[in-house]
Amino acid sequence: MTNLYNTEEEKLANFLQRIEKGDKIEADDWMPEEYRLTLIRLISMHGISEIMGALPEKEWVPRAPSLKRKLGIMAKVQDEMGHGQLLLRVTEDLLLPYGKNRGDIMQDLFNGDLKFHNVFHMETKTWADAGIIGWLVDGAAIITQTNMLGASYGPYARALQRICAEEVFHAQHGESIIMALSEGTEEQKAMIQESLDRWWEALLMFFGPASKETTGSSKQDLTIKYKIRTKTNEEFRQIFFDKYVPRILSLGLKIPDPTLRFDKESKLWEYKQPDWNEFKKIIKNGGPRSQARLNLRRSSYENNAWVREALSVAVN
Repeated sequence: MTNLYNTEEEKLANFLQRIEKGDKIEADDWMPEEYRLTLIRLISMHGISEIMGALPEKEWVPRAPSLKRKLGIMAKVQDEMGHGQLLLRVTEDLLLPYGKNRGDIMQDLFNGDLKFHNVFHMETKTWADAGIIGWLVDGAAIITQTNMLGASYGPYARALQRICAEEVFHAQHGESIIMALSEGTEEQKAMIQESLDRWWEALLMFFGPASKETTGSSKQDLTIKYKIRTKTNEEFRQIFFDKYVPRILSLGLKIPDPTLRFDKESKLWEYKQPDWNEFKKIIKNGGPRSQARLNLRRSSYENNAWVREALSVAVN
């Protein structure tokens, strides 16, 4: 879109007017630097989280209990990697004014400057963990991502259309694993409960802090200001409770939080806050599997450098 405005103030006013009307901002449109940087942080973190999020489930590909389950989880891993590559491509367009590309994004990951979702730093000890990731982690992701289908940045909103459609299948895949285990032996039922107990706090952390005062930083205000999304972290967490607490209880499972209750007056769930100091430690790559997964991603990136070089020569 051609910009007919001259001063920065005029450009900003026109930009804000456009997103207020629901217009989509495209990669070559003028945008304030704050908006561009907010998008870069959000979309690069989302893309890297998709890639790093494939690794916990990849660990269970050789240990899946049947050929059907093996094929299912392999397809899911492939989808997640595809989502990551799609989102990094969207980020690359935003990085052009800074002379940066996908290689810089990967270096930011390896240097610890780019974070990925706390849940993907966690261990996957049992087959039930693969089910919990698909059912509840992907379910949580669907809640946040569908809210951004109307994001003001067009390329991200369009990428999310494909991603959200595939995430629905991922959540169904995870739910089918949990349902099969819940109908199995007492040992299998106990496996689900043990997995839920370990993952519950990480699931609450997934949505981020209610405010920046909790952890010292939060980008939710900027993403709402620029109409990238419309709800706060806490609103997402409450939606998660509304949707999944009844489903979890219907399977005879116990929520590992005796304080969890729905307040009819406020129409909000009351719950025990997760340890946000632990959250800060985890996203700074201090989680149980942070370094192992980063090392795997780093070695893969280095070992495949020749492919990128060959493609670069072919393109040029």
